[in-house]
Amino acid sequence: MTGIDSLRPAFFEECEDLLLRLGEGLGRITNATQQNEVESIHDVFRAVHSIKGGAGAFGLTSLVGFAHAFETVLDLMRSGTLSPDAATMHILLRASDVLADLITAARDGQPDPDQMPQLLLELDLIAEGAASPEDEAAALSFQPMKIDLPTLDLDLGPPQEPPAPSGFAITLEPHASLYAAGHEPLALLRALADLGEATVAADTSRVARLGQLDLSCPGLRWRADLRTNAPMDEVMAIFDFVQDMAQVTLMPLPSDPPPPPADPGLAPSAVLPLPTTPAVSAPSPAPATPETPRSAASAQVMPAAMATIRVNLDRVDRLINQIGELVIMEAMLSQAISKAGLREDDDVASSLEGIKQLAAKIQESVMSIRAQPLKSVFQRLDRITREAADATRKQVRLETTGEATEVDKTVIERLVDPLTHMIRNSVDHGIEPADQRRAAGKPPEGIITLSAAHRSGRVILELADDGAGINRPRVRELAEARGLIPPGAQLSPAEIDNLLFLPGFSSKEEVSALSGRGVGLDVVRREIQSLGGRVSIQSTPGQGTVFTIALPLTLAVLEGMVIGVGGETMILPISSIIETIRPGDTDIHTLGRNGRVIAKRGEMIPIIDLAQSFAFPFAADDQNRVLILVECDSGGRAALAADQIFDQRQVVIKSLEDNYGCVPGISAATILGDGRIALIVDPEEIVLRAATTTRPLPLAANG
Repeated sequence: MTGIDSLRPAFFEECEDLLLRLGEGLGRITNATQQNEVESIHDVFRAVHSIKGGAGAFGLTSLVGFAHAFETVLDLMRSGTLSPDAATMHILLRASDVLADLITAARDGQPDPDQMPQLLLELDLIAEGAASPEDEAAALSFQPMKIDLPTLDLDLGPPQEPPAPSGFAITLEPHASLYAAGHEPLALLRALADLGEATVAADTSRVARLGQLDLSCPGLRWRADLRTNAPMDEVMAIFDFVQDMAQVTLMPLPSDPPPPPADPGLAPSAVLPLPTTPAVSAPSPAPATPETPRSAASAQVMPAAMATIRVNLDRVDRLINQIGELVIMEAMLSQAISKAGLREDDDVASSLEGIKQLAAKIQESVMSIRAQPLKSVFQRLDRITREAADATRKQVRLETTGEATEVDKTVIERLVDPLTHMIRNSVDHGIEPADQRRAAGKPPEGIITLSAAHRSGRVILELADDGAGINRPRVRELAEARGLIPPGAQLSPAEIDNLLFLPGFSSKEEVSALSGRGVGLDVVRREIQSLGGRVSIQSTPGQGTVFTIALPLTLAVLEGMVIGVGGETMILPISSIIETIRPGDTDIHTLGRNGRVIAKRGEMIPIIDLAQSFAFPFAADDQNRVLILVECDSGGRAALAADQIFDQRQVVIKSLEDNYGCVPGISAATILGDGRIALIVDPEEIVLRAATTTRPLPLAANG
């Protein structure tokens, strides 16, 4: 791998950040004030320009050409020649999508996206249409004039070849942000060797002593003499995608340079030999003095850059697994101390309590490393909305709030597909065509709102549209026709809405690009459930539909209550528990033949026996049992009957799906302090199945 090729991974990582800036800037332009609009246009222009410069360094011609056309339109907007109207912004948003596809194709070695030629033509048409009328009139009125000049017979002697410069003197002074982003200056300097013969020396004269070192001002710089015939633009292209993180100057080298003066601050040179060829003269830029102090703005940005670091995700995963093992070992030690009968004021017991607190803090810190904001997911869904609106020929806009809400990275990666399906479902089924919206007194443009927030130790996502809502009679009719429910079944509005989550349900009779293939919201529910979350639906006819997704903050550890059920030890998530109840003689009432309810604060709450649900041996006597009141994400409540409550502790989640698939009523498993395996109960699934069937869950049969 050559020096320049070794920088490709860093370039594509940088492109991810630049695409985020690009998407944010385009989103701000439409609704911004005039001053903020200009600032946003400049920000978008810089992002596209940086992508173009980096792509040029790696010879990505398609990406460079498209970015150049994109950049031209943005430059017209910067100068005020082109206004960012709705039609122009729609094309620019689609162009940003194609730019992202081009970057992905270049990274993975795939062909260019099919949409590129069409978008390239549309960008060129915008640029041509924004030409000044005065310039066009001047071009049309220009008439060439013939001028006769006398012939001069001059003896100039033999032809002289122009003197060829020997190359460039390059100074590279990295800012602290370059190191913080994980870039390696040595890789940049090695890339110079691909263009000619480079002599590199490090200047340590401005590096402070260790005791006085200021990390925001590294002070280290390099001087490179490059003997090459490459033009200046090609040399500068090596540093294009780090230009905001370093000070780079180029000066032409004289044809016969004098020997370098002795400089105590210069380290011994490292020579990278390549054959020297005659050089072509290139204009020299205005020299930037390396000693020029940094601007105040740069000084303010430096500390923020030092707060980030790029770490391989595998290392974080290994650290999280080790933290999980630490939690298990702490539980085992606690169990051993309890069996030994040591007092709580014993030194060993008090030291164990200190270990618990320390382990909890370490675990919290490690979990926060994996936490990432949902901004990247929301921006991707903005593109999905545009594509779905174009496919259905509807006017739809996505509005987002809570982009800074942080979620475990694993959750984010697996959240994209279900949210994509739900966005397309809202556009295709929820939002009405423009003429129907006008007839209903609504604006022609439909709005989908996506919000995220932390609530009660969980992440709550809400996806709402202002469409027509769910046509419940139609849903019921289709469910009966497909045999999903018996004819004439008594169903509440919420139960009819939940029919949309049944496998194979689809209200589309014709197959389209978005729906109609019988793969519906059941896929969304299964994916969310595999993340340990829940999805619910609420709809108001004529006003719209709201999907609510509740997810755990992390997939590694949860706070649980250790309970006994039918002779087995199980874990119930604390996040779903409201309170525990020791029922009295008059608290429990019989309902029907098998149903039982408990009166609590004027509310009749159904009782679900966990042992009976899992077909474990159970006793019908409720007097000596404990009831655990839980609340589902959909708002429903139930009292789960257990034999006893042992403890409350943090448990490490171990997935069962790889070996056993989806186990009804069970979300995962964990390892207890005595080494035994305990299953983690899924209270939402328990309550849902109890409301729809009287059959026990097949857990006992599965062993």
